[in-house]
Amino acid sequence: MKMRIATASLLLVAGCGAPEADTSNSAAGHGNYPVTLTNCGAEVTFDQAPERVVLLKSAAVPYLHALGVMDRVTARAGQYPKEYYDAATQAEIAKIPLLTDKTDTSGHLQISKEVVISQQPDLVLGEVDNLSRDTLSAVDIPLLEEPALCQGATAVPSFDDIYRQMDAYGEVFDQRPEALAAVTSLKERMAKIPAPTEKRTAAVLYPTVGGGVTYAYGSASMAHPQLEAAGFTNVFGDNKERVFEVTLEELLGRNPDVLILLYGDGDPKAVEQAVTSLPGAEKLKAVANGDVLPQLFNFTEPPSPLSIDGLEKIVQRFS
Repeated sequence: MKMRIATASLLLVAGCGAPEADTSNSAAGHGNYPVTLTNCGAEVTFDQAPERVVLLKSAAVPYLHALGVMDRVTARAGQYPKEYYDAATQAEIAKIPLLTDKTDTSGHLQISKEVVISQQPDLVLGEVDNLSRDTLSAVDIPLLEEPALCQGATAVPSFDDIYRQMDAYGEVFDQRPEALAAVTSLKERMAKIPAPTEKRTAAVLYPTVGGGVTYAYGSASMAHPQLEAAGFTNVFGDNKERVFEVTLEELLGRNPDVLILLYGDGDPKAVEQAVTSLPGAEKLKAVANGDVLPQLFNFTEPPSPLSIDGLEKIVQRFS
């Protein structure tokens, strides 16, 4: 299968919003192809639907499952917590060989270029620190990253990004009717979420278990529209960064009613204790009132159908 990858200086100004698909058939191809996406400032063209996909991050899984193309994934790497998925999705994931789940202390995947290339993929989903788009494009392997995870992304995300990303994957895999049905279902779920009856404040944090830096999420993260949809004001919504370090003193100064603590894997109680055990944390309203919710990372970020699952969990917990 032929795929063409082009990066132009003109595209770099486009930023990292949801990808735009061009299904013009003016170039070589057949049927609904070629399909061109602008992804993280790079133009990626598909002449056929991918048939050998390697996952380096789990974020695309709910999209691929909804489109019925998980059988195209021939290898995966990283963490795939069962809590994210229904039984059918778990069964699909279990059939896919795991290359490695080894991460560094920051939770970043550690995998070599040679291991990925040996799988002969025609698409890699998810960019990791030591395996960039440029590295893969040098051997004619295209890569797609979730738009919100593009380096330097500053656009405020929204739930509409989820629908656009579903449509984009539908274009890439030639599953347009399935994408339309999936988007319709997601919008119906959003419409059923009850409107908040009171306005409270909240912060979304990523604590370091065992001691270390605590991170907070600003307006460039999916945490921001998720909190708003749940009826909360993000106390760090005035910060235009996606994620940044925060001190307990600053947290005390903003004193949110609710804390949502994101984590990659492990014991949620340990995640909660990483914040509640900080000297002075008992002065936080959220801690004093027990309004603290540990939540797996992909239930918030990046924008995906799991973000809607996460929203439902937040509303259920604090309604």
